[in-house]
Amino acid sequence: MGNYKKYSDEFKQEVLGMVAAGERSVSQVERDLDITPGLIYKWQQRYQVVEEKLQPSAERAEQAEIRRLKRELEITRQERDILKKAIRVFSRGES
Repeated sequence: MGNYKKYSDEFKQEVLGMVAAGERSVSQVERDLDITPGLIYKWQQRYQVVEEKLQPSAERAEQAEIRRLKRELEITRQERDILKKAIRVFSRGES
């Protein structure tokens, strides 16, 4: 456990290109290149090749945007709560 192979973006791009060409099946490419079964399907979900560059797929980009917005929302909630407490503290002093 923990013995994961690290593949470069160039290698992933090449493999996805081979699969897209359709000359061999995904399972055949995995066997030929000694890649873990199912890994190419994960790469297909995670990445897309745009102008010969590996980029996150639309789904992956949307997930990243959702994570960013959730973090931003949490920060905004914390700021709101701090301001509420500050208003309570300062409004007590006016009485």
